[in-house]
Order: sequence, then C-alpha cells, then structure tokens
Amino acid sequence: MGLATYLALKEIWRNRGRFLSVALVIALITLLVLFIAALGEGLGTNNRQYVANLDAQLILFLDKSDYIISTSRLDQSALKAVRRIDGVADAGPISTSSTTILLGDGKVLKVSMLGVESGRPGLPPLVEGRPFRTQLAREVVIDRNVALRSNIKVGDKITIRSTQGIADEFFTLQVVGLTEGQAYFFAPTIFVPPSTWERVRPKSAAEANKTIPDINVVAIKLEDPSQAEVMGGILGNTISNVQVANIETAINNIPGYSAQQGTVQTQGVFTLLIGVLVIGGFFQIQILQKVPQIGVLKAIGSSNGMVGAAAVIQIMVVTAIGVGLGGLFTYIFSLFFPPTIPLVFNGTASALAIIALLLIGPLGGMASVIYAVRIEPLKALRLS
Repeated sequence: MGLATYLALKEIWRNRGRFLSVALVIALITLLVLFIAALGEGLGTNNRQYVANLDAQLILFLDKSDYIISTSRLDQSALKAVRRIDGVADAGPISTSSTTILLGDGKVLKVSMLGVESGRPGLPPLVEGRPFRTQLAREVVIDRNVALRSNIKVGDKITIRSTQGIADEFFTLQVVGLTEGQAYFFAPTIFVPPSTWERVRPKSAAEANKTIPDINVVAIKLEDPSQAEVMGGILGNTISNVQVANIETAINNIPGYSAQQGTVQTQGVFTLLIGVLVIGGFFQIQILQKVPQIGVLKAIGSSNGMVGAAAVIQIMVVTAIGVGLGGLFTYIFSLFFPPTIPLVFNGTASALAIIALLLIGPLGGMASVIYAVRIEPLKALRLS
C-alpha cells in the first residue's frame, strides 16, 4: 500500500494541471449537488415548517377535505367539542389566509396571515416580546423571516392592505412579538388573534359583514402523545363530519409537497449519475494513456493488487480534493444569497450528499481500475 500510495500521489503531482482540471469539474458537480439539496430542503421547509413545528399531535379537518388545510372549513362548535373530550390537553383554532404588508416607497411584502388564539396550540413559542393581550387586540406576532425582509421590529406598527369586496382596506397593527422558523406555504408568516384575522383578512363582498371567524383546522395537544392513534379514532367517532390526521399525514398532503420533493431528489440523483460518467470517462482515458507504464510496472514484478490500489487511491484523492473545493465554493456562494431564496443547508442532507459524492469517484473509476488490473505486460509493451 505504501508503494501504491507513493505512485498515485507522485503521478498526481507531476500531472497536477490535468488532475486539477478534473478536480474542478468534480467541485462544480459538488456545488450543484449541494445547492440542489439545499434548495429541496429550503422549499420543503418553507412549505411545511409551521405545520411541522406545531405544539400538537393531531389536526382536525373537515370531512372530505383530503387533509388540505386551505380547503377545510370548521365551525366553532367543532372546536368546543374537541376541548370537552377526555384525553385532550388543549386545542387551538388555526385560520389561514394571505395578505400584504406595506413597507413604504411603494414596496410591499406578501405574507401568510394565520389567526390563532394566544396560549393555545397554533401560536408558536416567542423568541422576543409577548403574545396578544386579548383575542380582540389589534396586535400581531411576526416571524423572523418577516423582520429580515422588512426591518420591522417588535414595537413597530405595520399597515396591512386587504381587499374587502371590490375595494382595498388598510389596517394598522402593533407588533408585540417575534417568533422564528414558522414559514407557511412558501411565505413568511404573521400571527393575529382570530377576531382580528376575521376583520382584516381579504373577503368577498358577501363576507364583508361577517364577524365570527372561520376555522380551517384545529390543532390538538394530547395529555398522552403516545395515544395519538387511539385519540384520533375517538375524535373521529365523537365529532361528526370531521377527519383527524397526525402531523406527518398533514405535511404529506400539503399541495405539491410530495411532488416537489420528488422532483428535487430526482434532479440530485441525475446529477450524481452525470458525476459518475464524467469521473469514469476521465480516468478511463488516463489509464489508456499510460498502458505502457503499467506494463513496465508489471514486467518488473508489481502485482495486480498494487496497480489496482494505486489507481483507486488516485481516484479517491482527486475526488476528495474536488469535493473539498466544491464544499468551499458552496459556503462562499451561500454568503451572498438573499433571504428571499429558499436555501437551507441541512447538516444531515449535506453530509449524505458529500458521502455520495465521495463514493461516485471510485464507482465511476471502477471500469478503469479493472482495465488497469487486466493489462498484460507483453501486450502493453507490444512484445506479444
């Protein structure tokens, strides 16, 4: 192994320009794979983040809503019925809509606006400020992503533009709290009390005078989370015209979530396959160019194992250099991306991508290693 390592590193150093070029190609493939992984994680996070972080084990939907939050509509009686069932620790309504925050100078920020009750499941933990004082307060809790995109701080007042019927209405809300990691349906999120949500949400002309807030779903926190499946059956049998799902089911039924993740993962797999072909092609050409040298090594007594080990070590070193450079380029480029681009470099996903990239080198070069081992000395030296 010592001689194989020496030969592999010596050749890399003597032909460093050629090997650096293929290392840079591997670096670009690494950059692409890591950004695809980060984009997939970012898109998935922006789609599921709020639901995934709910302080609840079950979600109550309207029957036949296909577990889609936006199509579910429950009335207040369903919420009251859930709270009366033994085994339910707490339950909070969640109402969803979208709206626009006016930032000044003609700029706007489109956000998801969720109506939730203070102190109930649905309102996430705060990292700064306080929750709403009352369920009628003209107050708002914002996600940190809203603050990053707008420079809005706790204590500021924001103006919301909402279409009511055929006219635009403007509402002023006081920012009282800040939460983190609560993106919903690809948009930064703000939280308001249910009555305020009903007042300021976009409405049709027929809904203009409506005062009782609609509820899309109810987040249910159980006294014993391990009994989620049993409690789901009890809730479904006790309350009419509803269906119950756990958090994972609710996430998988978010419109477009599964298809989106499948598309991004397919892109990543095809990128890895391209990497295998590129690395395999390069090292195959490399072996063909040094057939006489390999013949000489074998003629003077070098074993097939030593020749094969030298080829594998060479492939692994070049791949590692390329992946290292690619990781460095990815980190540098990520520093310049604005928060509007949904990139999330998840540690586990990035580590799996790097391991896959390190494996594609030996995998792609396997054909060239087999060819090197099978070279006959006499034929290589044209003596047969």
